[in-house]
Amino acid sequence: SLYVSEYFSQSAQKLAFYSWYGNAKLFHFRVPEDTVLLRWLLQASRGKGPECTSMEITVHFRYGAPPVINPLGTRFPANATVRPSYNISITLSSAVQNTTFVNVTTPAAGDWFIAAHLPEAAGRIEVKGFSTPCPYMFQADMFVLRLTDMPVLEPGVAMPQTIVSPAKPLHVKVFVPKHAAGMRFDLRSCVTSEQKACALRVVLGSITLPQSFQRIITCMGNVNCSLALDSPPWEKWLQIMVESLGAANASVSVEMLASFTACRPGSTSSFLNFSSLNQSQTGPRPGSTGTAGSSTLSTGEASRNASGQRSFCLQNQPVVREDLDVVSVRYRLLNGPSVPVNSFSPTLLLLNLNTGMDSGGSLVVSLLLNKTSVNLANATVVACVSAASPVLSLNATQNCSTAFFQGYPLSVSTSSAEAMLIVLYPQTDDWFLSLQLICSKGQGECNAAEAKVTIFAYLTPCFNDCGPYGQCSLLRRHGYLYAGCSCKAGWGGWSCTDDTKAQSVGAQNLATLLLTLSNLMFLPAIAVAVYRYYLVEASVYTYTMFFSTFYHACDQPGVAVMCIMDYDTLQYCDFLGSVVSIWVTILCMSRVKKILKYVLFVLGTLLIAMSLQLDRRGVWNMMGPCLFALVIMIAAWVYHGVKRRHCYPSSWKRWVFYLLPGITLAFIAISVYAFMETNENYYYTHSIWHVLVACSVAFLLPPRDKHKKPWAWSQKLTCRYQICQNDREELYAVT
Repeated sequence: SLYVSEYFSQSAQKLAFYSWYGNAKLFHFRVPEDTVLLRWLLQASRGKGPECTSMEITVHFRYGAPPVINPLGTRFPANATVRPSYNISITLSSAVQNTTFVNVTTPAAGDWFIAAHLPEAAGRIEVKGFSTPCPYMFQADMFVLRLTDMPVLEPGVAMPQTIVSPAKPLHVKVFVPKHAAGMRFDLRSCVTSEQKACALRVVLGSITLPQSFQRIITCMGNVNCSLALDSPPWEKWLQIMVESLGAANASVSVEMLASFTACRPGSTSSFLNFSSLNQSQTGPRPGSTGTAGSSTLSTGEASRNASGQRSFCLQNQPVVREDLDVVSVRYRLLNGPSVPVNSFSPTLLLLNLNTGMDSGGSLVVSLLLNKTSVNLANATVVACVSAASPVLSLNATQNCSTAFFQGYPLSVSTSSAEAMLIVLYPQTDDWFLSLQLICSKGQGECNAAEAKVTIFAYLTPCFNDCGPYGQCSLLRRHGYLYAGCSCKAGWGGWSCTDDTKAQSVGAQNLATLLLTLSNLMFLPAIAVAVYRYYLVEASVYTYTMFFSTFYHACDQPGVAVMCIMDYDTLQYCDFLGSVVSIWVTILCMSRVKKILKYVLFVLGTLLIAMSLQLDRRGVWNMMGPCLFALVIMIAAWVYHGVKRRHCYPSSWKRWVFYLLPGITLAFIAISVYAFMETNENYYYTHSIWHVLVACSVAFLLPPRDKHKKPWAWSQKLTCRYQICQNDREELYAVT
């Protein structure tokens, strides 16, 4: 046999602490056909700085779709089926780098996904630039060993093969046709080169994670051994590996045979369905007796169909796949939303999810039983949702499983007429919905019964759009798109349905009131600025108070939200007003000439607006203007001190009662903003920041110029006397 090795690599990604699925870094690989060995090379590394500590990285694997993970231990939505992902842990302790290998023999061909993340996030809000987080990097590479000339086992044809040694197992493959109800694999005529009893191990199927359903049999002696499979995967290559358990140098000759049991499908006249679909778009054709949009059969045809149902192993219902948007599909039944279900053979619906871009959402299947259509009180409609092949034996075993897949069961009855199933991140494949009528006292009771079941099936990026306390985000890894829910207001879970730590409505209202009304503390600063003739500064404070109030009213995670304009606009104006307020306050304290002060006001505001557009959350957007303004203020104060030959400001009362309290409040505000804010205490720590900054501005504003008098409205309105004094009537004689 000729083996070919191939290597696939993707760029390293910086890991993040986990708070929602968007923090997990996804890697997407495609394993080629006829792969007999898959090896993952996982490389994790961290920085060398003192802020880097020992860390545990969790890596999840899954075949066919991104892994469904739950590191926080939250609840999934009701009716959602979750199977634990296969994961390993990589520890970075004293070593800066860790290399781990993961081997998978006979892996399934197709999409494979790896997701890596750090432990749960601490919830602390870090200001960008104040601290340097430790970088943790992760990279996944894939090595595959592929067999180029794998023998093909033809159905019904015995094929002799030889196993050279136990170190070189035999690999063959057989193609499973569509509508295959069962498969039988026989191993016979086993002869060893040492004329001893045969000892063989046969493995059917490929490994899929997190669950693998490989069928393994051990054949001992010279007797024939066989294995029967129900519902093998349709239209796929099935790998078979045979390895010798005998002596190291002994070869084994065997004969293999694969045979299939065909399933004869019944159809609900798809030609008439497409004709009726055509009529519903163009109107009824001349001479047609049926109603537009529905297919009607004559009484004779209906009776012939009913009598012929027993000869079919399934009844196909035509389904149209309608693509709506990215990871958004609706399945429409051509015969209407209701389908007939009987006890003779299962009713089958095909849900196509094999485009390669459908595995990043949630598949939702909803069943609704028409109670008037079933006249048996103890009858139940059993359903099964499975991938790769349908379940065709619901009436016999009621076991929702195929040869290599464990399906998802559903049931509706007169006592419970509704059922729903949510499959999170369904694997890329053809999915099938099988329905059959079951009677508790035996199938003979159901012979004359037929149930009508309304079926709704669709693929959505996020189930229920993450609810009122979540936001559905579309994530991307190279060309692959998938969706995840980002929860707020303490809610958690895959679809933001876990209210274990949720904030009450009262707490949400309190948070909104604190964050918005705390901005009213700028009113004293505005009053002081107006009283001291700092009208430009008062305008800036008014601007900051207004946009900070409505930005926080729009930024709330719960139901107490009010947005007067676009969220991004409110955020930008709030950040701009905050930084410009600090800028004009410090420049006002420097007591430079008015023309220079106003030039610096305008020039600084333009530069701040530019820097905020480049990086809105960078710490130097605030610290840069502050430090530059402080340099100007200190230079101006030194100039005034040297010129007057004494300390500036000269009054000790100015230092004790105004400057020192204002500086203290400003330092406390910066400390709260930079080091104390977390996701849990944000609403009151940030409110404290508002109060402290506003109060410090009121203390730090300098007194008005000495040549300006206080506001006195009676003195300002002096135009009455001047008008009367200078107004005289002059009469001219016209001759």
